[in-house]
Amino acid sequence: MYMAMFDPEVWAQTPPFIWSCAFFVFGTAVGSFLNVIIHRLPRGESIVSPPSHCPHCQYAIPWYLNIPLVTWLWLRGRCANCRAPISPRYFLVELLTGLLFLGAWWRQGPEHPGVALILCLLLAGLVAATFIDFEHFIIPESITFGGMAAGVVLSPLVPALHGKDSAADALLASLLGLGTGCGLVYAILRGGKLLFGRKKQKLPPDTTIVFGEESLKLPDEEIPYGEMLYRDSDYIEVMAKKAVLGEQVFENVRVRLYKDRLEIGDQAMDPGPVQRLEVVTDGILIPQEAMGLGDVFFMGAIGAFIGWKGVVFTLLGSSIVGAAAGMVLIALRRLEWSRWIPYGPYIALAAAVWVFRGPELVQALLGVGMGSAGG
Repeated sequence: MYMAMFDPEVWAQTPPFIWSCAFFVFGTAVGSFLNVIIHRLPRGESIVSPPSHCPHCQYAIPWYLNIPLVTWLWLRGRCANCRAPISPRYFLVELLTGLLFLGAWWRQGPEHPGVALILCLLLAGLVAATFIDFEHFIIPESITFGGMAAGVVLSPLVPALHGKDSAADALLASLLGLGTGCGLVYAILRGGKLLFGRKKQKLPPDTTIVFGEESLKLPDEEIPYGEMLYRDSDYIEVMAKKAVLGEQVFENVRVRLYKDRLEIGDQAMDPGPVQRLEVVTDGILIPQEAMGLGDVFFMGAIGAFIGWKGVVFTLLGSSIVGAAAGMVLIALRRLEWSRWIPYGPYIALAAAVWVFRGPELVQALLGVGMGSAGG
Protein backbone atom coordinates (compact mmCIF):
# COMPACT_ATOMS: atom_id res chain seq x y z
CA MET A 1 0.00 0.00 0.00
CA TYR A 2 2.77 2.43 0.95
CA MET A 3 4.83 1.61 -2.15
CA ALA A 4 1.78 1.97 -4.40
CA MET A 5 1.15 5.42 -2.99
CA PHE A 6 4.40 6.70 -4.54
CA ASP A 7 4.52 4.40 -7.57
CA PRO A 8 5.02 6.60 -10.69
CA GLU A 9 3.00 4.16 -12.78
CA VAL A 10 0.00 4.65 -10.49
CA TRP A 11 0.29 8.42 -10.75
CA ALA A 12 0.78 8.18 -14.54
CA GLN A 13 -2.74 6.83 -14.88
CA THR A 14 -3.94 10.41 -14.36
CA PRO A 15 -2.97 12.92 -17.09
CA PRO A 16 -0.04 15.18 -16.09
CA PHE A 17 -2.16 18.29 -16.75
CA ILE A 18 -4.58 17.21 -14.03
CA TRP A 19 -1.74 16.74 -11.54
CA SER A 20 -0.31 20.14 -12.51
CA CYS A 21 -3.63 21.80 -11.76
CA ALA A 22 -4.01 19.81 -8.55
CA PHE A 23 -0.58 20.81 -7.24
CA PHE A 24 -1.16 24.47 -8.05
CA VAL A 25 -4.58 24.55 -6.40
CA PHE A 26 -3.29 22.59 -3.42
CA GLY A 27 -0.39 25.05 -3.18
CA THR A 28 -2.70 28.07 -3.05
CA ALA A 29 -4.71 26.40 -0.28
CA VAL A 30 -1.51 25.70 1.66
CA GLY A 31 -0.50 29.32 1.00
CA SER A 32 -3.72 30.46 2.62
CA PHE A 33 -2.81 28.46 5.72
CA LEU A 34 0.75 29.82 5.60
CA ASN A 35 -0.72 33.31 5.85
CA VAL A 36 -2.27 32.28 9.15
CA ILE A 37 1.08 30.91 10.33
CA ILE A 38 2.96 34.04 9.22
CA HIS A 39 0.56 36.31 11.08
CA ARG A 40 -0.04 34.31 14.25
CA LEU A 41 3.04 32.22 14.98
CA PRO A 42 5.44 35.10 15.83
CA ARG A 43 2.73 36.62 18.04
CA GLY A 44 2.34 33.43 20.06
CA GLU A 45 -1.24 32.91 18.88
CA SER A 46 -2.90 29.61 18.05
CA ILE A 47 -2.85 28.75 14.35
CA VAL A 48 -6.03 26.68 14.78
CA SER A 49 -8.37 28.80 16.88
CA PRO A 50 -10.11 31.11 16.29
CA PRO A 51 -10.94 30.48 12.62
CA SER A 52 -9.91 32.97 9.94
CA HIS A 53 -11.14 36.47 10.75
CA CYS A 54 -10.54 40.09 9.82
CA PRO A 55 -7.81 41.55 12.08
CA HIS A 56 -9.59 44.92 12.02
CA CYS A 57 -13.22 44.11 12.86
CA GLN A 58 -12.84 40.44 13.94
CA TYR A 59 -15.41 39.40 11.31
CA ALA A 60 -15.38 35.59 11.01
CA ILE A 61 -14.65 34.85 7.36
CA PRO A 62 -17.04 32.23 5.89
CA TRP A 63 -15.61 29.54 3.65
CA TYR A 64 -17.01 31.07 0.48
CA LEU A 65 -15.09 34.27 1.20
CA ASN A 66 -11.90 32.40 1.97
CA ILE A 67 -11.12 30.95 -1.46
CA PRO A 68 -7.40 31.38 -2.23
CA LEU A 69 -6.55 34.07 -4.81
CA VAL A 70 -10.15 34.46 -5.97
CA THR A 71 -11.54 36.11 -2.83
CA TRP A 72 -8.77 38.70 -2.55
CA LEU A 73 -9.25 39.72 -6.18
CA TRP A 74 -13.05 39.68 -5.94
CA LEU A 75 -13.08 41.92 -2.86
CA ARG A 76 -10.25 44.06 -4.27
CA GLY A 77 -8.09 43.45 -1.24
CA ARG A 78 -10.64 44.60 1.35
CA CYS A 79 -12.63 43.02 4.15
CA ALA A 80 -16.16 42.09 3.09
CA ASN A 81 -17.54 43.43 6.37
CA CYS A 82 -15.66 46.61 7.32
CA ARG A 83 -13.92 47.30 4.00
CA ALA A 84 -10.57 47.68 5.73
CA PRO A 85 -7.62 46.92 3.43
CA ILE A 86 -6.16 43.41 3.43
CA SER A 87 -2.42 43.28 2.78
CA PRO A 88 -1.36 42.19 -0.72
CA ARG A 89 0.95 39.79 1.10
CA TYR A 90 -1.98 37.38 1.48
CA PHE A 91 -2.45 37.17 -2.28
CA LEU A 92 1.30 37.01 -2.91
CA VAL A 93 1.88 34.13 -0.48
CA GLU A 94 -0.99 32.11 -1.98
CA LEU A 95 0.21 32.69 -5.55
CA LEU A 96 3.86 32.04 -4.72
CA THR A 97 3.10 28.81 -2.87
CA GLY A 98 0.89 27.61 -5.70
CA LEU A 99 3.64 28.26 -8.26
CA LEU A 100 6.27 26.58 -6.09
CA PHE A 101 4.13 23.47 -5.65
CA LEU A 102 3.52 23.40 -9.39
CA GLY A 103 7.27 23.68 -9.95
CA ALA A 104 7.92 20.82 -7.52
CA TRP A 105 5.55 18.63 -9.53
CA TRP A 106 7.19 19.55 -12.82
CA ARG A 107 10.62 18.96 -11.34
CA GLN A 108 10.10 15.58 -9.66
CA GLY A 109 6.46 14.49 -9.91
CA PRO A 110 6.36 12.31 -13.04
CA GLU A 111 9.35 10.19 -11.93
CA HIS A 112 9.24 10.61 -8.13
CA PRO A 113 5.82 11.77 -6.88
CA GLY A 114 6.85 11.15 -3.26
CA VAL A 115 9.84 13.45 -3.67
CA ALA A 116 7.60 16.13 -5.15
CA LEU A 117 5.30 16.00 -2.14
CA ILE A 118 8.17 16.25 0.34
CA LEU A 119 9.70 19.15 -1.59
CA CYS A 120 6.34 20.90 -1.34
CA LEU A 121 6.62 20.66 2.45
CA LEU A 122 10.14 22.09 2.33
CA LEU A 123 9.08 24.92 0.02
CA ALA A 124 6.13 25.78 2.27
CA GLY A 125 8.53 26.06 5.20
CA LEU A 126 10.82 28.34 3.17
CA VAL A 127 7.90 30.64 2.36
CA ALA A 128 6.71 30.86 5.96
CA ALA A 129 10.22 31.44 7.31
CA THR A 130 10.95 34.12 4.71
CA PHE A 131 7.91 36.28 5.40
CA ILE A 132 8.17 35.88 9.19
CA ASP A 133 11.86 36.79 9.11
CA PHE A 134 11.18 39.85 6.96
CA GLU A 135 8.58 41.15 9.39
CA HIS A 136 9.89 40.03 12.79
CA PHE A 137 13.60 39.24 12.23
CA ILE A 138 13.11 35.75 13.68
CA ILE A 139 12.59 32.24 12.37
CA PRO A 140 10.40 30.38 14.90
CA GLU A 141 11.77 27.18 16.38
CA SER A 142 8.58 25.39 15.42
CA ILE A 143 9.66 25.87 11.80
CA THR A 144 13.36 25.12 12.24
CA PHE A 145 13.19 22.25 14.72
CA GLY A 146 10.00 20.96 13.10
CA GLY A 147 11.78 21.05 9.74
CA MET A 148 14.73 19.09 11.10
CA ALA A 149 12.42 16.41 12.48
CA ALA A 150 10.33 16.24 9.31
CA GLY A 151 13.38 15.95 7.06
CA VAL A 152 14.91 13.16 9.12
CA VAL A 153 11.63 11.22 9.41
CA LEU A 154 10.56 11.55 5.78
CA SER A 155 13.94 10.87 4.16
CA PRO A 156 14.01 7.10 4.83
CA LEU A 157 10.37 6.85 3.74
CA VAL A 158 11.28 8.26 0.31
CA PRO A 159 14.99 7.50 -0.25
CA ALA A 160 14.87 9.05 -3.73
CA LEU A 161 14.75 12.44 -2.03
CA HIS A 162 18.51 12.01 -1.48
CA GLY A 163 19.12 9.95 -4.59
CA LYS A 164 19.41 6.76 -2.53
CA ASP A 165 17.96 3.30 -2.88
CA SER A 166 17.78 2.29 0.78
CA ALA A 167 16.11 3.89 3.79
CA ALA A 168 19.31 3.61 5.84
CA ASP A 169 21.38 5.49 3.25
CA ALA A 170 18.72 8.19 2.96
CA LEU A 171 18.55 8.61 6.73
CA LEU A 172 22.33 8.95 6.89
CA ALA A 173 22.26 11.54 4.08
CA SER A 174 19.58 13.51 5.91
CA LEU A 175 21.50 13.49 9.20
CA LEU A 176 24.69 14.46 7.40
CA GLY A 177 22.88 17.36 5.72
CA LEU A 178 21.41 18.49 9.03
CA GLY A 179 24.78 18.37 10.77
CA THR A 180 26.55 20.12 7.90
CA GLY A 181 23.95 22.87 7.80
CA CYS A 182 24.08 23.59 11.50
CA GLY A 183 27.84 23.14 11.77
CA LEU A 184 28.86 25.33 8.84
CA VAL A 185 26.60 28.23 9.71
CA TYR A 186 27.47 28.07 13.40
CA ALA A 187 31.18 28.13 12.53
CA ILE A 188 30.59 31.20 10.34
CA LEU A 189 28.54 32.82 13.07
CA ARG A 190 31.27 32.33 15.69
CA GLY A 191 34.04 33.38 13.30
CA GLY A 192 32.15 36.51 12.34
CA LYS A 193 31.57 37.24 16.00
CA LEU A 194 35.29 37.18 16.69
CA LEU A 195 36.11 39.43 13.73
CA PHE A 196 33.14 41.80 13.59
CA GLY A 197 31.35 41.06 16.84
CA ARG A 198 30.61 44.56 18.09
CA LYS A 199 29.33 47.72 16.51
CA LYS A 200 29.86 51.21 17.88
CA GLN A 201 26.82 53.34 17.19
CA LYS A 202 27.05 57.10 17.56
CA LEU A 203 24.04 58.89 19.01
CA PRO A 204 23.05 62.57 19.14
CA PRO A 205 24.64 64.37 22.11
CA ASP A 206 22.97 63.67 25.44
CA THR A 207 20.66 60.97 24.09
CA THR A 208 18.62 59.08 26.69
CA ILE A 209 18.42 55.32 26.20
CA VAL A 210 16.55 52.90 28.44
CA PHE A 211 17.56 49.42 29.60
CA GLY A 212 14.17 47.79 30.22
CA GLU A 213 13.25 44.40 31.60
CA GLU A 214 13.43 42.58 28.26
CA SER A 215 14.77 45.05 25.71
CA LEU A 216 17.03 48.00 25.00
CA LYS A 217 15.11 51.11 23.92
CA LEU A 218 16.99 53.42 21.58
CA PRO A 219 15.54 56.64 20.13
CA ASP A 220 14.41 54.96 16.89
CA GLU A 221 14.12 51.27 17.74
CA GLU A 222 13.66 48.70 20.48
CA ILE A 223 15.91 45.63 20.46
CA PRO A 224 15.12 42.52 22.55
CA TYR A 225 18.06 41.36 24.66
CA GLY A 226 17.63 37.85 23.29
CA GLU A 227 18.81 39.05 19.88
CA MET A 228 22.05 40.45 21.31
CA LEU A 229 22.96 38.57 24.48
CA TYR A 230 22.50 34.87 23.84
CA ARG A 231 26.16 34.01 24.65
CA ASP A 232 27.86 34.57 28.00
CA SER A 233 30.55 36.71 26.34
CA ASP A 234 28.07 39.12 24.70
CA TYR A 235 27.54 42.52 26.27
CA ILE A 236 26.14 46.00 25.63
CA GLU A 237 28.39 48.85 26.70
CA VAL A 238 27.70 52.56 27.25
CA MET A 239 29.90 55.36 28.57
CA ALA A 240 27.22 57.15 30.56
CA LYS A 241 27.28 60.84 31.35
CA LYS A 242 24.47 60.01 33.77
CA ALA A 243 22.77 56.78 34.75
CA VAL A 244 19.59 56.66 36.81
CA LEU A 245 18.58 53.43 38.55
CA GLY A 246 15.64 54.01 40.86
CA GLU A 247 16.80 56.60 43.36
CA GLN A 248 20.48 56.05 42.57
CA VAL A 249 22.22 58.47 40.21
CA PHE A 250 25.66 57.75 38.72
CA GLU A 251 27.75 60.19 36.71
CA ASN A 252 30.52 59.53 34.18
CA VAL A 253 30.50 55.75 34.56
CA ARG A 254 30.75 52.77 32.26
CA VAL A 255 27.56 50.71 32.03
CA ARG A 256 27.92 47.17 30.72
CA LEU A 257 25.07 44.63 30.49
CA TYR A 258 25.74 40.90 30.11
CA LYS A 259 23.13 38.17 29.91
CA ASP A 260 23.44 37.52 33.64
CA ARG A 261 25.22 40.59 35.02
CA LEU A 262 24.83 44.38 35.04
CA GLU A 263 27.89 46.51 35.76
CA ILE A 264 27.60 50.21 36.63
CA GLY A 265 31.03 51.63 37.33
CA ASP A 266 32.64 49.30 39.88
CA GLN A 267 29.30 47.86 41.00
CA ALA A 268 27.99 44.54 39.68
CA MET A 269 24.44 43.28 40.18
CA ASP A 270 21.83 40.83 38.94
CA PRO A 271 19.95 42.46 36.02
CA GLY A 272 16.80 40.40 36.70
CA PRO A 273 15.19 42.76 39.23
CA VAL A 274 16.15 45.87 37.20
CA GLN A 275 12.98 47.13 35.55
CA ARG A 276 14.34 50.39 34.18
CA LEU A 277 17.78 51.96 33.87
CA GLU A 278 17.98 55.35 32.12
CA VAL A 279 21.30 56.34 30.64
CA VAL A 280 22.38 59.63 29.03
CA THR A 281 25.14 59.06 26.48
CA ASP A 282 26.59 59.99 23.08
CA GLY A 283 27.13 56.43 21.82
CA ILE A 284 26.67 52.73 22.46
CA LEU A 285 28.56 49.52 21.73
CA ILE A 286 26.30 46.58 20.89
CA PRO A 287 26.89 43.00 19.72
CA GLN A 288 26.28 42.39 16.04
CA GLU A 289 26.41 39.49 13.62
CA ALA A 290 25.31 38.75 10.09
CA MET A 291 23.40 35.66 11.21
CA GLY A 292 21.74 34.44 14.38
CA LEU A 293 21.01 31.04 15.89
CA GLY A 294 17.72 30.97 13.98
CA ASP A 295 19.71 30.87 10.74
CA VAL A 296 21.83 28.02 12.13
CA PHE A 297 18.77 25.88 12.84
CA PHE A 298 17.12 27.00 9.58
CA MET A 299 20.07 25.73 7.55
CA GLY A 300 20.03 22.51 9.56
CA ALA A 301 16.37 21.97 8.68
CA ILE A 302 17.09 22.64 5.00
CA GLY A 303 20.02 20.24 5.09
CA ALA A 304 17.80 17.47 6.48
CA PHE A 305 15.82 17.69 3.22
CA ILE A 306 18.49 18.41 0.59
CA GLY A 307 21.69 16.91 1.99
CA TRP A 308 25.17 18.30 2.47
CA LYS A 309 25.71 19.21 -1.19
CA GLY A 310 22.56 21.29 -1.15
CA VAL A 311 23.72 22.95 2.08
CA VAL A 312 27.04 24.00 0.53
CA PHE A 313 25.24 25.33 -2.55
CA THR A 314 22.71 27.18 -0.39
CA LEU A 315 25.39 28.74 1.76
CA LEU A 316 27.41 29.95 -1.22
CA GLY A 317 24.31 30.99 -3.14
CA SER A 318 22.89 32.99 -0.25
CA SER A 319 26.23 34.79 0.11
CA ILE A 320 26.20 35.72 -3.58
CA VAL A 321 22.60 36.93 -3.38
CA GLY A 322 23.36 38.93 -0.24
CA ALA A 323 26.42 40.52 -1.85
CA ALA A 324 24.42 41.37 -4.97
CA ALA A 325 21.68 42.94 -2.87
CA GLY A 326 24.31 44.98 -1.04
CA MET A 327 25.77 46.27 -4.32
CA VAL A 328 22.33 47.25 -5.56
CA LEU A 329 21.64 49.15 -2.34
CA ILE A 330 25.00 50.90 -2.63
CA ALA A 331 24.18 51.89 -6.22
CA LEU A 332 20.84 53.24 -5.03
CA ARG A 333 22.53 54.95 -2.07
CA ARG A 334 20.31 52.99 0.28
CA LEU A 335 22.92 50.90 2.08
CA GLU A 336 21.24 51.63 5.42
CA TRP A 337 18.30 49.52 4.20
CA SER A 338 20.50 46.43 4.46
CA ARG A 339 20.14 46.44 8.26
CA TRP A 340 16.40 45.84 7.74
CA ILE A 341 16.91 42.79 5.50
CA PRO A 342 17.48 39.58 7.51
CA TYR A 343 19.63 36.77 6.16
CA GLY A 344 16.95 34.07 6.29
CA PRO A 345 15.29 35.08 2.98
CA TYR A 346 18.64 34.81 1.17
CA ILE A 347 19.03 31.28 2.53
CA ALA A 348 15.49 30.37 1.48
CA LEU A 349 15.98 31.72 -2.04
CA ALA A 350 19.24 29.83 -2.54
CA ALA A 351 17.69 26.61 -1.19
CA ALA A 352 14.77 26.97 -3.63
CA VAL A 353 17.22 27.44 -6.51
CA TRP A 354 18.95 24.20 -5.47
CA VAL A 355 15.62 22.35 -5.40
CA PHE A 356 14.74 23.40 -8.94
CA ARG A 357 18.07 23.80 -10.77
CA GLY A 358 20.96 23.57 -8.33
CA PRO A 359 22.59 20.30 -9.47
CA GLU A 360 22.39 21.37 -13.12
CA LEU A 361 23.94 24.76 -12.33
CA VAL A 362 26.84 23.14 -10.49
CA GLN A 363 27.34 20.62 -13.28
CA ALA A 364 27.34 23.41 -15.87
CA LEU A 365 29.86 25.47 -13.89
CA LEU A 366 32.17 22.71 -12.74
CA GLY A 367 31.44 19.89 -15.12
CA VAL A 368 30.62 17.45 -12.30
CA GLY A 369 27.44 15.61 -11.40
CA MET A 370 25.67 16.46 -8.16
CA GLY A 371 22.97 13.80 -7.91
CA SER A 372 19.32 14.51 -7.11
CA ALA A 373 17.58 17.29 -5.20
CA GLY A 374 18.73 15.96 -1.85
CA GLY A 375 21.86 14.01 -2.64
